[in-house]
Amino acid sequence: VVETSHFKGNYPEQCSLEACAIDGLPATEQLISDAVLWAEVLPKTNLNGDSLNPFVISSEQRWTHLRLKIYPDGGVARLRLYGEVVPDWNRLKKIGGEIDLTALENGGLVLSCSDMFFGHRHNLIMPGRATNMSDGWETKRRRGPGYDWTIIRLGAPGRIRRLEVDTSYFKGNFPESCSLESCNAEDAPIERLQDPEFVWRPVLTRTKLQAHTRDFFDEVMDTGISSHVRFNIFPDGGVSRLRVYGRI
Repeated sequence: VVETSHFKGNYPEQCSLEACAIDGLPATEQLISDAVLWAEVLPKTNLNGDSLNPFVISSEQRWTHLRLKIYPDGGVARLRLYGEVVPDWNRLKKIGGEIDLTALENGGLVLSCSDMFFGHRHNLIMPGRATNMSDGWETKRRRGPGYDWTIIRLGAPGRIRRLEVDTSYFKGNFPESCSLESCNAEDAPIERLQDPEFVWRPVLTRTKLQAHTRDFFDEVMDTGISSHVRFNIFPDGGVSRLRVYGRI
């Protein structure tokens, strides 16, 4: 989305977008040099003033940097690019050791959940610690039987070694307990994963949680290679962050 809000007589007539993939943290001098090969992902396209200008970009390649060009000049309020995080797996494999398989920065994605009345499900795998209660995943109170759950696609299939369940800021509304299950079904549609008949393998059996605490679980069941996990909370409540550490 190329947003030109408030730019009515001084917005660019057209724009284009280019992308490149460079390892590491290149300096600005390198990025603007002729040595970088930029690929055009959005050709020169007309813009409207004081508007949201949405565009569809079809590209399956991993990009690290983008270059917006405006013609001939003018003002742009915001540039928004929506897509999926694709980490540099070659770098992570060279580093070795355990990584957070569910982390957003490692390509994790929360596919679905039973409820997110108070806090969005995507908060669960965001970088860093939560800043307040609204920065976590929280469900509404149940008035009957059952429990709440969320399904997360791992950034890459891996073997789960340990967990962290962080209930920071949830003091009177944290779940009484939680459990974690996994499966290895990379290409399974979400409808199949949500099917009550779908078989999940237990990684952590139902375990009590504490309020406003980072709970670490270093002893979990070895379920082999996993592509997805289902995090269950009993009966409801809020969790700031979930970390699922393992090896790819």
